[in-house]
Amino acid sequence: MTSPNGPLRVGIGGPVGAGKTTLTEKLCQALAHRCSMAVITNDIYTREDADYLTRAQVLPAARIRGVETGGCPHTAIREDASINLAAVADLRTAFPDLDLILIESGGDNLAATFSPELADLSIYVIDTAAGQDIPRKRGPGVTRSDLLVVNKTDLAPHVGVDLTQLEADTQTARGARPYVMARLRQGQGVNEIVAFLQEEGGLALI
Repeated sequence: MTSPNGPLRVGIGGPVGAGKTTLTEKLCQALAHRCSMAVITNDIYTREDADYLTRAQVLPAARIRGVETGGCPHTAIREDASINLAAVADLRTAFPDLDLILIESGGDNLAATFSPELADLSIYVIDTAAGQDIPRKRGPGVTRSDLLVVNKTDLAPHVGVDLTQLEADTQTARGARPYVMARLRQGQGVNEIVAFLQEEGGLALI
């Protein structure tokens, strides 16, 4: 199953609370029995996301690495990705058969871009409840990520968001790039994201 080029590395970015860790959890649940995978999470001073995933038992603890960036996590995925690249190398040594590594980080639109050296594909998650105008702001996370996930669409009527207009604005902001309207906690949209990893990332599943 393992590619001669090594595992597919997928960066998952987005604002705090948008659903990055939920997406990581759901992808682990969907894929852990179909490929060899691991996760790297980035936090400033804690391993909170890594600890959550470990408690949720979505993967064996040895396949989850929590990187404490000691500063802005954006830098550790973009300008100086060495701490994450070291975690990737460590995982590849521990699990030579890896097919997929998910690399989760925080950040706002401007900052949550992954170095091409670190991630083969990037997924950016936004929260419907954050407001109608998020796609119209057109930050790099919205416009340049390989896949945009518009999460928590079920909250739209509760926060005064017109979901039809939100999707129209998303289409305009994305152009030809793909997006998924999702309710990740309920599992809606996960299959489309898995299909994206297969089609665009060449992920081979059993």
